[in-house]
Amino acid sequence: MNLKNIAILCTISVLLEWGGICHAASRLKPLRVVALMDVGESKDVKLSNGQTVKLKLISVEEVRDDLRNAVRSAAVKVSVDGKEVVLGAGNYNMPIEVGNIQIDCPEIKGFFLNSNSRTPRTISKTANLRLWPKGSPFINPGTFVYPLKQAWFGSLTQSGNEPTYVDWGESPANKRIYYHSAHDIGGAEGMDEVVAATAGLVIGVNNKILAGYDTIPVFVHKDAVSVLDDRGWLVEYLHLDSTDPQIKLGERVKLGQKIGMIGKQGTSGGWCHLHFEIKNRENLTGTWNTEGAYAYVWEAYVRQYKPDVIAVARPHHLIWAGQEVTLDGNKSRSMKGNITLYDWIFTDGTTAKGAIQKKIYNIPGEYSEILKVTDSTGKVGYDFNIVQVLDKDPAKTIPTLQPAFHPTLNIKAGDPVTFLVRTFNSEIGNEEWNFGDGTPNIKVKCESINKSDPTKGKFAETVHKFAKSGHYIVSVERSNESGYKATGHLQVVVN
Repeated sequence: MNLKNIAILCTISVLLEWGGICHAASRLKPLRVVALMDVGESKDVKLSNGQTVKLKLISVEEVRDDLRNAVRSAAVKVSVDGKEVVLGAGNYNMPIEVGNIQIDCPEIKGFFLNSNSRTPRTISKTANLRLWPKGSPFINPGTFVYPLKQAWFGSLTQSGNEPTYVDWGESPANKRIYYHSAHDIGGAEGMDEVVAATAGLVIGVNNKILAGYDTIPVFVHKDAVSVLDDRGWLVEYLHLDSTDPQIKLGERVKLGQKIGMIGKQGTSGGWCHLHFEIKNRENLTGTWNTEGAYAYVWEAYVRQYKPDVIAVARPHHLIWAGQEVTLDGNKSRSMKGNITLYDWIFTDGTTAKGAIQKKIYNIPGEYSEILKVTDSTGKVGYDFNIVQVLDKDPAKTIPTLQPAFHPTLNIKAGDPVTFLVRTFNSEIGNEEWNFGDGTPNIKVKCESINKSDPTKGKFAETVHKFAKSGHYIVSVERSNESGYKATGHLQVVVN
């Protein structure tokens, strides 16, 4: 055997791990390290920069609702080198800085104690903690981009371990919760472009999986694309309206390359969105687990689009009529200053100041409450909190809707903007748009949705032009047979 053949065999030998993934020594090393811990447990954790910190999980306190016994939030108290801090779990919480590290908690075991069969996930200990060195990026620079050509929160979202609610809403009769495993980004069907968040090898596309990779939990479906990136992470894009013909099985995809167009195909439930999921195999059991994506997409968006302020009013709420919710805007961030003002504008016409507000809802319906934040430099941002208020009579459902628009970026005065909407749980009535610029309201009507096949049918569309530059809050609403109303909001920035 000559030297050339020996070299080829040596190269092949380091490509065998995980069915074709590069050998660990040559893979891109993540910047975070993972610590799975039980309450009361302490351990020394070695960071990616070689430093060591002493970490202790002190307590985990869950907040569950009385409709489905779903975990809505959690307070995860940890000690880092003797300094105590409380983390949120999943649900749009970003890593926070304490001592010489940044730390977050993407999931707790409580999320999986009453999860449904669609998500047979669990963790071996009480909490999954991720640690980065202080000042470190969350993911390797130059290896990750925002996976959608769209403004941040351009439509509805469902983030990591938020109980799923978009499309038909939550049902109190269903006590098995789908704590969402990925980061869902809503959008305009067939209009918003999905791009490769990472470079890597295409191992799943068009209902096919690459030979030799069948031990990896690839979502095999005609609307899905699965990429194995250079960290050995599985990155998946689901519910595509179409897949770009350049995405081919067994070939590499480049960072930022077009994957396809956003859609509502497959198991979407009928709402148009990108299901963006990252999975890794770095845990004690060697099984594949979801890697919380929210911090990575946030960082990528901020790096690429350079927003001054991002307002965050999410996650959504689910209550019975007559109950109280706590609205919280504290997850909002300014990139160049501090948030100094929190203004809430409620659907009932009232307003309030302050990041945290408590409010009682007596009438069933789907509410969209507006949060406006202002930072110390005078920059503003908006977000919307969805509150689904249910009637205890199961025969009286509330309507739910998804609004979206396109384009969401670089809109200029006079440009045509397409607005789309789809309403669930309603067979009567029309959707009515108010564009927030003083022009007359416009009525449309989306096609009826068959719950047994919700991918059929189209969003109702209308086109609007804004005559002047500005920051517009656009609203849409529709009532159903029970007489209950759903309201949705979008923020449109016209340059």
